[in-house]
Amino acid sequence: ESAKLRKLLKPKRKYKKWNPFASSKFVEDVYEETKPGILRQYSSLGYRDASIIYDSIIRISEDRVKIKIGINEGNKYYFRNITWTGNTKYRTTLLDTILGIKRGDIYDQSRLESKLFMSENGFDISSLYMDDGYLFFNINPVEVLVENDSIDIEMRIYEGKQATVNRVTILGNDKTSDFVALRVIRTRPGDKFSRSDIQRSMRELAQLGFFDPEGLDVNPVPNPQDGTVDIEYKVVEKPSDQIEASGGWGGFGGFVGTLGLTLNNFSSRKMFGPDASWDPIPSGDGQKLSLRAQSNGPQFQGYNFSFSEPWLGGKKPNALTISLFHNVQSTFSFEKDRPKFTTSGGSVAFAKQLKFPDDYFQLRTSMTYQRYGLN
Repeated sequence: ESAKLRKLLKPKRKYKKWNPFASSKFVEDVYEETKPGILRQYSSLGYRDASIIYDSIIRISEDRVKIKIGINEGNKYYFRNITWTGNTKYRTTLLDTILGIKRGDIYDQSRLESKLFMSENGFDISSLYMDDGYLFFNINPVEVLVENDSIDIEMRIYEGKQATVNRVTILGNDKTSDFVALRVIRTRPGDKFSRSDIQRSMRELAQLGFFDPEGLDVNPVPNPQDGTVDIEYKVVEKPSDQIEASGGWGGFGGFVGTLGLTLNNFSSRKMFGPDASWDPIPSGDGQKLSLRAQSNGPQFQGYNFSFSEPWLGGKKPNALTISLFHNVQSTFSFEKDRPKFTTSGGSVAFAKQLKFPDDYFQLRTSMTYQRYGLN
């Protein structure tokens, strides 16, 4: 039950499609794993009784084999009557609309399961209940009558009680501070349980850029006795900093080079004071520090600095970014009073998360100062 619940809560991942031009080397283990897929394909077309009568592998040469598979398709079936029992929270008409299966549709077991449990767009029966706190919800589709080519199904629902979140913990963040991960998590102690909040939290953790998306996991621990659930998020750290270095010689014998350092998980709090931690640099608070210098000999030099705090004040996702720059362009000459053009300045930007139309929108305001110098 716990493994099934974790599968329901995790966002669906997109997998690569089958490539018809890939190698067709025969691997017996892969072949055995592929055979159930043949029956699933038949089942999606209404042939729920389809079965493999025989299959044989015949070696016709040292590097060639012939495969023979015998199929018994059986009859093609269709949905007929679908009834609901145990639903007190939502009307039968609403459940019929979400299910989207009508009398006379081809009997497709995978489509039925998708509409009940794991629809790609998140619009299914289980999400309807679990987004409203019904963590202990369960639905069991039962074939109550099979007559000729038609099947009647009874949806037996157990709604249970609404659950609230008790404790929220995060494991695996050895470098990133706890509060950096916890502040993007939408499930808070005392809130009503919501599957969509957990899935949104998983996406937000992945978008931080500090954790491996493939290593993200969630482990809900329900407590039916008191109607609560403990939620444990598991993360795997990944490198997020960048170092850039390049150099060469060209352009009238001048040196061309670039040096850059970007710290995407920087911590200004750990630079000095009692919380100081240089290992080898202060990190873990989700701030971004960027330093970059470019040179093309005496003709051009450019220096850039920026610092960003994504949660100014620590309570709301209001981002503050400060940037400074200085550029020098001149003619190719090593004389001290050579003609040159300089651009210096800085900018301050503030970004605020909006609630309308939804919290995916952001309002950003910036102020920039530039000073030009011509010699």
